[in-house]
Amino acid sequence: MNDLIANDETRGKDTPGRGYVIVIYGLYIGSIMALVTAPLGALIAHLRLGRGAAWLDTHLLFQIRTFWLGMVAAALAVLAWQAAGRLGLTPIYAWSFGYLSATFGIGWMMGRCAVGVHRLTSNRPIDAPGSWLFGLGGGS
Repeated sequence: MNDLIANDETRGKDTPGRGYVIVIYGLYIGSIMALVTAPLGALIAHLRLGRGAAWLDTHLLFQIRTFWLGMVAAALAVLAWQAAGRLGLTPIYAWSFGYLSATFGIGWMMGRCAVGVHRLTSNRPIDAPGSWLFGLGGGS
């Protein structure tokens, strides 16, 4: 895919499908206030994957991975939160864990969206769309 991206001469603001990518980043950012927007963004990303330029597909893969990693992390955090409550720990431990995991999750997602929007407005692909962190290098 990297050879295809390197030879892709159609990187510009008028690249077909670019609008969908920016809308998806907006939906992810909006999910802080209304959680329903993140699944909607993931659905659009799944439907648009493979329909545009190769460099835009790196953004779509990054967005899809952001959604699913976030869902898995949220499910694990909720399970750990529930386990802390059932183990008889004082509520302050469970609530502290809940707030810390939510804050970390929001920060992680906003960081990924910020990197994605920056690279999209610079007409650049995501270097490592399969990464766990911010798509800037190896880390997959």
